Amino acid sequence: MVSLSNQTRFSFHPNNLFVSENSRLGIAGINFPRKIKVKITCFAAENQRQQKQKKKSQSQSQSTSDAESGVDPVGFLTKLGIADRIFAQFLRERHKAIKDLKNEILKRHFDFRDLASGFELLGMHRHMEHRVDFMDWGPGARYGAIIGDFNGWSPTENSAREGLFGHDDFGYWFIILEDKLREDEEPDELYFQQYNYADDYDKGDSGVSAEEVFQKANDEYWEPGEDRFIKNRFEVPAKLYEQLFGPNSPQTLEELGDIPDAETRYKQWKEEHKNNPPSNLPPCDIIDKGQGKPYDIFNVVTSPEWTKKFYEKKPPIPYWLETRKGRKAWLKKYIPAVPHGSKYRLYFNTPDGPLERVPAWATYVQPEDEGKQAYAIHWEPSPESAYKWKNSKPEVPKSLRIYECHVGISGSEPKISNFEEFTKRVLPHVKRAGYNAIQLIGIPEHKDYFTVGYRVTNFFAVSSRYGTPDDFKRLIDEAHGLGLLIFLDIVHSYAAADQMVGLSLFDGSNDCYFHYGKRGHHKHWGTRMFKYGDLDVLHFLISNLNWWITEYQVDGYQFHSLASMIYTHNGFASFDNDLDDYCNQYVDRDALMYLILANEILHDLHPNIITIAEDATYYPGLCDPVSQGGLGFDYYVNLSTSEMWVSLIDSVPDDEWRMSKIVSTLVANKEYADKMLSYAENHNQSISGGRSFAEILFGGVDNGSPRGRELLDRGVSLHKMIRLITFTIGGRAYLNFMGNEFGHPERVEFPTQTNNFSFSLANRRWDLLESGVHYHLFSFEKELMDLDKSKSILSRGRPSIHHVNDANMVISFSRGPFLFIFNFHPSNSYEKYDVGVEEAGEYTMILNSDDAKYGGQGLLTEDQHLQRSISKRIDGQRNCLEVFLPSRTAQVYKLTRILRI
Repeated sequence: MVSLSNQTRFSFHPNNLFVSENSRLGIAGINFPRKIKVKITCFAAENQRQQKQKKKSQSQSQSTSDAESGVDPVGFLTKLGIADRIFAQFLRERHKAIKDLKNEILKRHFDFRDLASGFELLGMHRHMEHRVDFMDWGPGARYGAIIGDFNGWSPTENSAREGLFGHDDFGYWFIILEDKLREDEEPDELYFQQYNYADDYDKGDSGVSAEEVFQKANDEYWEPGEDRFIKNRFEVPAKLYEQLFGPNSPQTLEELGDIPDAETRYKQWKEEHKNNPPSNLPPCDIIDKGQGKPYDIFNVVTSPEWTKKFYEKKPPIPYWLETRKGRKAWLKKYIPAVPHGSKYRLYFNTPDGPLERVPAWATYVQPEDEGKQAYAIHWEPSPESAYKWKNSKPEVPKSLRIYECHVGISGSEPKISNFEEFTKRVLPHVKRAGYNAIQLIGIPEHKDYFTVGYRVTNFFAVSSRYGTPDDFKRLIDEAHGLGLLIFLDIVHSYAAADQMVGLSLFDGSNDCYFHYGKRGHHKHWGTRMFKYGDLDVLHFLISNLNWWITEYQVDGYQFHSLASMIYTHNGFASFDNDLDDYCNQYVDRDALMYLILANEILHDLHPNIITIAEDATYYPGLCDPVSQGGLGFDYYVNLSTSEMWVSLIDSVPDDEWRMSKIVSTLVANKEYADKMLSYAENHNQSISGGRSFAEILFGGVDNGSPRGRELLDRGVSLHKMIRLITFTIGGRAYLNFMGNEFGHPERVEFPTQTNNFSFSLANRRWDLLESGVHYHLFSFEKELMDLDKSKSILSRGRPSIHHVNDANMVISFSRGPFLFIFNFHPSNSYEKYDVGVEEAGEYTMILNSDDAKYGGQGLLTEDQHLQRSISKRIDGQRNCLEVFLPSRTAQVYKLTRILRI
């Protein structure tokens, strides 16, 4: 059998999506090269053909069902007009695999919320019945125990053995730690006695005994006569026994004779009691349905009035709650099995011997310090000291202005800053700067401070370097009170390889959370790679996403380094822009299904959640709906932008900058313009071994010399222009790293052995904001954010780019009624530069990067701030403006008056 296949070439990379001839931006057309693949298949048996036809018919019926529900596995390809048979087949197979995966999940879990709520059972939890329950997953272990300072680190006191109650078939260990009864105290009379740990006192502390409560419930709940057989359960059998075997009854089976059938006995009883006074007992009657069969079927019929009365009755729950005691009653009677602040670890006995681990679901962890082994900390503060939320979440804005932060380096002092300092110092600055969201990196507990937070060891624990879980809650609550959303940079693409505090070889085996062998190790970073096809790993990761939202009320995630997880080569491979690159043997389909499932569940449980994809390979369908074959993200990061700017300012002479390349990189894929998150520089330029723009442009410049002032003017001008065009030409989201908005002059360098563990560069120079160049840059940044805050620039749809001139180094585009003009030329100024506009009218300048209050030269006069259009066709527009464009300046105009000709 011969199969012919036309391979469609299609580029999803922003640098390859620009058409230069007609100044059209976007997808450059689809090429169909003359390339034929021949596939030869032999069919040896007729039954194989029949099986294939059966599968085909099942697939067709599935497709019909999907179409009826509005699901199209290749929907986004159809929308883009892409016809690639192989990739479309990959999407259909992936869609079917997701269906099968969901069926498998529902065999193990009640629903998908249950899959995403593992933290409600796993880890250490207070139980109402004066005890603490612990559960964790370790399928390769033979024996599990909790050891800690509360039991003298004994591996035998609180344990569970394989094959007994504490270990199920899936490898989950369950351990109960009973609270200890204080001296001179008696155990509770009721074995199910519960305590309300949220309140100090409860009704059960009133001194009324449980017997009195139950008596009161019976007296008030049952109506007269209804509880007759509840109080005297043996009355009926006693009378029946007396009738059958009493002194005046038959003494032998012969004397007993045949016992009448049930219907006859019932009619006899009814006849005997026909003159009895009416009672409140149910007016029941019985209809025989046996119809002469050897067995009888009876139907009990009651009156409608009594049935309604019965169903309106409510169970005596209020009385039941009166048996529940408060926290102080519990503290008086019991010593907590695991007191708040206790240190503990999980002890496993494995085929290779005993080992100790920090529990995978621990919510507070103290990492290794000064040679001491890491341990978990039980976090159960008393109600009066536990943090109580004050503010509700802000509404999700139409556009995002994100301020990316690292808590540890957020202070001015050469030390690790904490949550409290960040809350007091940085949150007000972010609000004043005009941002509406904060993205935090390095929040989950991680291996070594210098790893910035990207080698996560404990996925459910807030890093103890910065404070307690309640400190982090206070930070988020205060941010919400200021109207700021909180996003986490979440790392599910790999994990730390540390065995003492992380998940690697967690239960002594190599196949617990990660792949075996080479597949389980990142080729370049020395980290471990998750086994996304395992249901228990999915349970862990999706529960982790839901945990940060449920426990800490975070508003969204940026998924870090998707290329590391999507491909078995971890993204370190050359891409020739064929769709083959996205569906070949190096693609991890399980990782893609995890991302799809995570987005589906998160958006279903939390409709206002925001997910952002960071993928250097721009996997097709990142932000398309799952129902249309996409991965379901809300935004994707344009990673090429910052790389382009660094290359230009560091390596390319100013007069050789190509405007067409700048615009094509910034606009990227116009089909997904609304979904794009842009940034001029993020943490990579200042944390990951690089330098910030300010350090490259004017770091170390001598302001006193003429050459130094010239370099400083150049740096300040380009710093403002780069941020303005990146902000206004991109999608509905923009990001900036902490301090870069005011031109932080120094790189970030975490304490390592190479710098003698110095903290001198692991901080932020907030004092620079008070005056000089940095004050001017920050003032410009505030105006930049106000463009969107007050005029909704980013949410106005795609920009209309009508002027890109490489020779003059001028770019002009419009977005709604706003016109943006940039002159990147290092020396040429233009007295009357023609820029096309569609609408005839008056245009008022609302932002000028050369203004003196922003550190510019102030070359434009007051009368040049208002421009009237001229009826002259320029750049395909019907009208034009003649504007003064000084070199290295940018201007923003707003159409304030339309002229009708």
